[in-house]
Amino acid sequence: MADRTSPLERTPAETALGQSGTAPLLDIRDANERQVGMAESAVVCPAEEVLARAQSGAGDRLTGGYIMCAGGVRSRNLVETLHQKGLTGFYSISGGFRAWREAGLPVNYPAGLGAPESERYARHLVMPQVGPEGQKKLLHSRMLLVGLGGLNSPVALYLAAAGVGTLGLVDDDRVERSNLQRQIIHTDASIGELKIQSARKRIEALNPSIAVETFDIRVDETNATDCVRGWDLVIDGSDNFPSRYALNRACLQARLPLVYGAVMRFQGQVAVFWPSGIEPAGPCYRCLFHEAPAEADAPNCAVAGVLGVLPGLVGTLQACEAIKLVLGIGQPLVGRLLMIDALSMEFRETRLRRDPACPDCSNGSHGISD
Repeated sequence: MADRTSPLERTPAETALGQSGTAPLLDIRDANERQVGMAESAVVCPAEEVLARAQSGAGDRLTGGYIMCAGGVRSRNLVETLHQKGLTGFYSISGGFRAWREAGLPVNYPAGLGAPESERYARHLVMPQVGPEGQKKLLHSRMLLVGLGGLNSPVALYLAAAGVGTLGLVDDDRVERSNLQRQIIHTDASIGELKIQSARKRIEALNPSIAVETFDIRVDETNATDCVRGWDLVIDGSDNFPSRYALNRACLQARLPLVYGAVMRFQGQVAVFWPSGIEPAGPCYRCLFHEAPAEADAPNCAVAGVLGVLPGLVGTLQACEAIKLVLGIGQPLVGRLLMIDALSMEFRETRLRRDPACPDCSNGSHGISD
């Protein structure tokens, strides 16, 4: 609980006892700040309105009150101004709304969000692009992460932190010591453990309210369709072309966005493949890679190597794209390929066009024909 440090201030507990019709609790925070909750008895009254009504001779004149902001700074400045004008019936609440909530005093939270959610996601709730409604979309969303390696390690952690309600984890590998240079969701103690189980523990430790579903499989043509069923989007962190092609076809069939990422040495790529999500229809993954390149042209990380931090950079961008898609905000990387050169720290973007000869999205089998 905040301590009173000035005669111009009152603690939240003192405020709760001292409120009355002539000394109301006045919340001067803006609308976005109030999204994290409001003191149960507070009245919304912006600072300029408090000043105007305190100096007014009209019937709604304020003769005193307890003023609350987020942390107690703006309210104290306002009270100092009022006292300088001889209006001495006003007090600032030391510590502001944060101290009120920490003191366990009554708070009204946005519908559908309780005290833990409002506190955990407070930085989202004050953003106009997210707010309570956007946070509830995240809390009710279901995202499938294919591969629990370098790319989906940061994806899983950031989506769990953001409040994505259900994460699906797909991988059949076990943690090896050589993974730990870049696969930050795993630890030394996880060596030998299934990656999906290692990742599950870290996710639940970060945010216990997240539901986690695990699938000990390698995605291929035989299981991809069943694997993506029931999810809102798929994030591709796989490390082989057969899995990526299978995911591409399954997502086309289910009309789901596929958030793609890839890394090798110092190079990274990010894109969103969602032909049915835009108009006119955009490209799919096979439009970009019509055929799998020869192994010599696209060696895996074990052969070519990868800068340890690069999957973190690319995976974080994939997580950002996934959140934007669920919230319906911004401009997702649909029809665009973002290319990253970590050695020169250059970002380049190229437009992707649908291939009219693509065997996956242009033959009419998935409802995306011309």
